[in-house]
Amino acid sequence: MARVAFIGLGVMGYPMAGHLSRAGHTITVYNRTTSRAEMWVREYGGRAAPSPADAARGAEIVFACVGRDADVEAVTRGHDGAFQAMEKGSVFVDHTTASAGLARVLAEAAVASGLGFVDAPVSGGEQGAKNGQLTIMCGGRVADYAKAEPVMTAYARQCRLLGGAGAGQLTKMVNQICIAGVVQGLSEGLSFARGAGLDPEAVIEVISKGAAQSWQMENRYKTMLANHFEHGFAVEWMRKDLAICLEEARRNGVSLPVTALVDQFYGEVEKMGGKRWDTSSLFARMEKLRSGGK
Repeated sequence: MARVAFIGLGVMGYPMAGHLSRAGHTITVYNRTTSRAEMWVREYGGRAAPSPADAARGAEIVFACVGRDADVEAVTRGHDGAFQAMEKGSVFVDHTTASAGLARVLAEAAVASGLGFVDAPVSGGEQGAKNGQLTIMCGGRVADYAKAEPVMTAYARQCRLLGGAGAGQLTKMVNQICIAGVVQGLSEGLSFARGAGLDPEAVIEVISKGAAQSWQMENRYKTMLANHFEHGFAVEWMRKDLAICLEEARRNGVSLPVTALVDQFYGEVEKMGGKRWDTSSLFARMEKLRSGGK
């Protein structure tokens, strides 16, 4: 069992930290909204800290799952950031989906202070976090990953080191690029089925047994057809991730025309009031187009 800290108790972090507690680790949590941390402690035990630095003090591994690059900077190197208090030899694991460039900068800063750093974005959504079935894509030094991996198994279905610092974030970008195209394709297919007078559910029941099958098809087509878009990862966060993908692609000289187009479509969904809808809400845009914009 390890002494751990968890920074960021949002939709993902809250259950992830819960799995660590249930696994028997000694845990201290920090959340920007104090009441959220206090609620977590009432449910799982442990201790709530007033700052990232206080949470990290004495921890062997410090986990974080926050929002954007700026948030990661704040909880690591900002005022009362975790790096200020971590002991030499301890490891910081960042589960935030952030830029690969930031991961490399933080890894370098960590090494200079005698710390370890692993960028470890996750995939699986809120349900995957609750069920302890996340896929974790990691970048960093082998020794640092080896310290963190046995602890991360508390909430991981799959966990793998894919290269040096930034490799985890780059792999998460591949993940988001693939999801964007699949969800748009599914949205178009469902809208086409309705427009053609077919029973969309019957169609999916057939084609999901063939080459068109995908996780999105299996898990989202019914809620999409019901115009229910309250199932996890929000459009505003997907757009944040796709912006990171597109920026990295420009830097690497890679063309992502479909990803750029889907990002524009998500922008239209936001204008429809769908900023907090889940990513399958691309179907709402398709249905609006099919009904003549009504």
